[in-house]
Amino acid sequence: MNLSNPLTRSVLALSIVAVLSGCSTLPRDGPSGQAVERGATSVDTQGFYQIVDLDYGASERIKLVPPRFLGTLANSSVEGASGLIGPGDVLAVSIFEPSGNLFGAGAGASGLRSGQQQLPGISVDSSGNATIPFAGPVRVAGLSSTQAGAAIRRALIGRVGNPQVTVSIAQNSFNTVNVLGDVRQPGRAPLSSNADRILDVIGDRGGTTRPVEDVIVNIQRDGQTYSAPLSAVTTDFRENVRLARGDEINLAYRPRKFSTFGALGAVAEVSMEPGPTTLAGAISKVGGLNANLANARSVLVFRFERPEVAEALGVTQAPTVRGIPIVYRLNFEDATGLFTAGNFVIEPGDIVYVPQSGLAEMRKFFEAIQSFTRIVYDVSVTSTLQN
Repeated sequence: MNLSNPLTRSVLALSIVAVLSGCSTLPRDGPSGQAVERGATSVDTQGFYQIVDLDYGASERIKLVPPRFLGTLANSSVEGASGLIGPGDVLAVSIFEPSGNLFGAGAGASGLRSGQQQLPGISVDSSGNATIPFAGPVRVAGLSSTQAGAAIRRALIGRVGNPQVTVSIAQNSFNTVNVLGDVRQPGRAPLSSNADRILDVIGDRGGTTRPVEDVIVNIQRDGQTYSAPLSAVTTDFRENVRLARGDEINLAYRPRKFSTFGALGAVAEVSMEPGPTTLAGAISKVGGLNANLANARSVLVFRFERPEVAEALGVTQAPTVRGIPIVYRLNFEDATGLFTAGNFVIEPGDIVYVPQSGLAEMRKFFEAIQSFTRIVYDVSVTSTLQN
């Protein structure tokens, strides 16, 4: 290589400057393993996060901490009676008089006959009254079906002998809730004394097509909103709360996802399937570790952890609004690391990151050097030919 040519010397000088200035900023998909360690809390310094070396015992301690759901519906449960009659309801009223002389023998102008009489559907008016033939308006709003039957019977006493009255709600228009969102049949759902819980209502509307882990149930009442995952409602009886008239139920689809970066088969945001996803499953979803680049000794999971889990692990890192920042580190070169990866459960929002190995970083450095020296060589040859 002819270094006496001024042009060659200039290109070489610029190339060396470029290489030296780029040593600390060579392209990579995230921080190096050493950079992660430098940012962590240590005996001497307080960092933003703490590194926890993950082994099978640590993964078991994490699993032993009971899950805690984001939000709860338990505080929204009502204890009052459900299925009470109200304006707009249509009642089915049946009247029986043992003597067979109900309202006189035979059929009257009302169409009633002696013995067992089934009245046509009777609507409850805006004042809460049901108009019964020969008894007039009877106040039934706020009563159960049994109580309404007793009220109608009292109104008939003195006009007929010992009437027996049964009442049922043929059409429930008053005691209802509204169901919206990710449900097969959005709309109003009736409440009754034996079907007034959140799962009753969701089932009445056909349920949801989404995995229960990906659906958030919101109950809006009196300006307040109560929320919990549908998976909690289906597994914890305390979350399957009783509803109140006028409640608005919204099923919101919130797909669970985790992200992958670094020396893996893909950089992606991955949707989680129903059921638990382990670290081994998460890595396999993106094609595993990059055999040419990955530092298999340092498979990292970045997570804002629950305080109770951090306590079980002996972590004393200062909390943030989102939780305790922890970086779990697993050695994938150790055979036991595979068992741990199959036992460690990924949570929504986790970031799985694998830094590049030192050899990969060094190879990229020398590739950069080679590219620059090739440029200098080409310039030198061109200059010699021209001269």
